[in-house]
Amino acid sequence: MNMLMIAAPASGSGKTTITMGLLRALRRRGLDVAGFKVGPDYIDPAFLTAASGKPARNLDLHLHGEHGVAYQLRQASADYGIIEGVMGYFDGIGNTWRNSSYHLASVLNIPTVLVYSPKGEMFSVIPKLQGMAQFPGSTIQAVILNNVAASYYELLREAIEEHTALNVLGYLPKAEDASLNSRHLGLVQSVEVHDLDQKIELIADQIEAHVNLSALLDLMRPPRIPDASCGALERLPQTSLTVAIAKDEAFSFYYAENLELLERCCRVVYFSPLRDAALPECDLLYLGGGYPEVFHLALSENISMRQSIKEYIERGGCVYAECGGFMYLTEAVENAEMVGIFLGTTRLTPQLQRFGYIDIELKRDCLLGKRGERLTGHEFHKSLSNVADETVFQIRKTGRETTWECGFAYKNVIAGYPHISFLGNPSVLPQLLDYVEHAL
Repeated sequence: MNMLMIAAPASGSGKTTITMGLLRALRRRGLDVAGFKVGPDYIDPAFLTAASGKPARNLDLHLHGEHGVAYQLRQASADYGIIEGVMGYFDGIGNTWRNSSYHLASVLNIPTVLVYSPKGEMFSVIPKLQGMAQFPGSTIQAVILNNVAASYYELLREAIEEHTALNVLGYLPKAEDASLNSRHLGLVQSVEVHDLDQKIELIADQIEAHVNLSALLDLMRPPRIPDASCGALERLPQTSLTVAIAKDEAFSFYYAENLELLERCCRVVYFSPLRDAALPECDLLYLGGGYPEVFHLALSENISMRQSIKEYIERGGCVYAECGGFMYLTEAVENAEMVGIFLGTTRLTPQLQRFGYIDIELKRDCLLGKRGERLTGHEFHKSLSNVADETVFQIRKTGRETTWECGFAYKNVIAGYPHISFLGNPSVLPQLLDYVEHAL
């Protein structure tokens, strides 16, 4: 698979828009192309999936490790891959470049195309681009200018080509009809953009009209895949377990590898807490994240589903719930009645409560492992819970001294705000399945 990265000097430069447009434009040419996303984000991969028609994967050196990145690349079935970067090109954990787009591009040894949106500047663009391209280890080889008029683009193109070694691949003019709205966690979910495919088509039209796709394809090359093993995950035994996974507009934040690994060793049944009448017969219920606070009224109105899940839990059913799934198990979200397993409510807040990578220590034995085990995860939410039960997770913000407690257990349920990847925590899935088998 030939690959390159689309990055930018900062967030809000148009990486997602341009990556979507490139994926769709290359797909129009009949090319087999897939999208990838640097970091733990759930939202952008859904847009990239819509653009390419293939599942987009997260590539995260911190959350997955090099072995997890290698797994993701080996699992991807495509001839061409475009990786959308995260934040600014060099922005990593804390005030470092570690786990940045730059870091991943260096590890994979793939070229980077920089998306630059000039604002009130002319020649000042040159030293900015030059500095980023000449930083040690940088793989930036080309630039696409975003939100510029044709005349402005020509002036900048001439200067960039005269004073730098960068290849100017083209530009995108400003197009309001192709813009995407924002929400508290970045972009809205792809399922909520009712004319998404039309928007992607419009962006692809602009890409085809103003970007040199042949030159972009010439830049792409095979990645240097890390020589690393996923250990126990490569030897997962086949089980007779059935896993029910909530999957609809309210619950859509799942890592592709988590679902694939479960599908490899279990029978997986997907269901909708919004529309289905009852929980399917299962041995394990997996409630992922999403936006239950956006769909809280519809979730609350599905009384039979809430009762079905509560009865399953009271019978000793096993449940793993992340973030939005945890919120669903509290008594209420924004005054709308939920399942009510944990005594307390959750409410939306004006600002982010937690954002970023976390190190988790288990305070007691649970579905995810034994007391004292350490896991890697991340939190990303704009809500607060007042559940006062004894906590299960001791958490430290990665690279900082900030600590807090989270996570709650009830019977065979473990739930909390953290998201984890089975790839980055290879001991979790085998222990989870073993716990469920012994609980039956």
